[in-house]
Amino acid sequence: MAVPQERLATGAVATHGDTAPYHRLLTPPALAFLAGLHRRFEPRRRALLAARAERQAAWDAGQLPDFRADTRAMREGDWRVAPVPAALRDRRVEITGPVERKMIINALNSGAKVFMADFEDSSAPTLANQLDGQQNLIDAVAGTIAYRSPDGRDYTLGADPAVLVVRPRGWHLPERHLEVDGEAMAGALVDFGLFAFHNARALQARDRGPYFYLPKLEAMEEAALWDGVMAHAEAELGLPRGCMKVTVLIETLPAAFQMHEILYALRERAVGLNCGRWDYIFSYLKTLRAHRDRLLPERGQVQMTVPFLKAYSELLIQTCHRRGAFAMGGMAAQIPIKGDEAANAAALEKVRADKLREVKAGHDGTWVAHPALVPVAQAVFDQHMPGPNQLDVLREDVQVTREQLLAPACGTITREGFDNNVEVALRYTAAWLDGQGCVPIHHLMEDAATAEIARAQLWQWLHYAARPGERNDCVPLEFADGAPIDMALFDQLLAAHAHRLRHSDLPGARRADEAAALLADLTHADALGAFLTLPAYDHLP
Repeated sequence: MAVPQERLATGAVATHGDTAPYHRLLTPPALAFLAGLHRRFEPRRRALLAARAERQAAWDAGQLPDFRADTRAMREGDWRVAPVPAALRDRRVEITGPVERKMIINALNSGAKVFMADFEDSSAPTLANQLDGQQNLIDAVAGTIAYRSPDGRDYTLGADPAVLVVRPRGWHLPERHLEVDGEAMAGALVDFGLFAFHNARALQARDRGPYFYLPKLEAMEEAALWDGVMAHAEAELGLPRGCMKVTVLIETLPAAFQMHEILYALRERAVGLNCGRWDYIFSYLKTLRAHRDRLLPERGQVQMTVPFLKAYSELLIQTCHRRGAFAMGGMAAQIPIKGDEAANAAALEKVRADKLREVKAGHDGTWVAHPALVPVAQAVFDQHMPGPNQLDVLREDVQVTREQLLAPACGTITREGFDNNVEVALRYTAAWLDGQGCVPIHHLMEDAATAEIARAQLWQWLHYAARPGERNDCVPLEFADGAPIDMALFDQLLAAHAHRLRHSDLPGARRADEAAALLADLTHADALGAFLTLPAYDHLP
């Protein structure tokens, strides 16, 4: 149902789906606020996306990312971000998850310091998911959120909930359900705009922000666009300038070369950077897709201890602490394993080891995806970080070069690793098409980032292995027994996994064939697609 005609004057119109249940969310003033954001900032957003494409074309032609010559003064200058609000000075454990009602309550009650409510990689952007999520957060901010499960259990907000931080979608993602002047809005502006319009005043009155996580930035100009959006919103909503604070996910390879610049562009509101490790690995694959010597082995071998990831994380810590900002660690994908004590103990030990590496390196906090992992991560940080943060750990020993950030990771491609990539890419895509953006697969919590790694690796391995006379000694493009990696094998495995999924009760079973066709098209294509979620978005209801 479209928005009634008398509301068209606002300039924002719901063009698809039933918006009638959301009349208290999509009010005329709220739609007018969104329209103002679109008209003021959409041209700049499109120009920045075009600049992304130009940079990628240069890298595809043989160039490599590098530190910018025109911003050297920012990197070498003596400046710091604005003081961090009291509510965000201790972030030792943060939990993340989609904006589903029960998840929000459990995450806020989990004992974590921060809950990142995610409209992005762990959410499939159906109209219902996005708008139900907004209503859920309104209720969470008001303290009235509640949920009754089908088995009759009641969930309500506890007395000391985690600090709420919201992640809108990245700049590249559209929101076709809302148009302004005949143009689809940016998903980022819809997510940010609706949350800010309905909650910013209440949060600011309680010294709770509002606070945001910003995903998938590639350049300081994209950070500056967010600064402009927030300054505009603060003025429109009558809020103090700079009250909206942000943590930026450094989850693209280009952004790793501009960490100082991104903090500088957001210096009035930046409180930290985060090692978005899974998206970062995907970005490494995508950015260097035309460079055969930069292939990566299967995902299980690309740990944070490999040289290019270690360099990136240490540079992030050094950069943040030099500027008075927090350096947040990344996500451990493990989830508790029920019914197998030995396997569960091994999974928890991997989480402990990962968090121990982070706290010893100088990180100020870390991420988990499941409430049961909050005490595991917190115990590690409590033991090794007795204070609220580690801003005093300056890591002046770190000297990271361009070559270190681009260094390939050597390893192998096993039959099991190849098969796992096919399965993860298929099962996640099918679940995403069915409206679920966060999927447990083989005791790991998979989201869009990990699915992107899987399908990007498949594309690279298959297309480079098909080129006769070329070799990659760092990552041999064949299995250990000498058997070839080829499209025939991919097609065979994809069909087998689609058949099993179709006849299962797993998430996405009814979308198995559609997901398989989409994955086949992306993998057989001559060029590696920029994002899985862009073509998949057209298949959402």
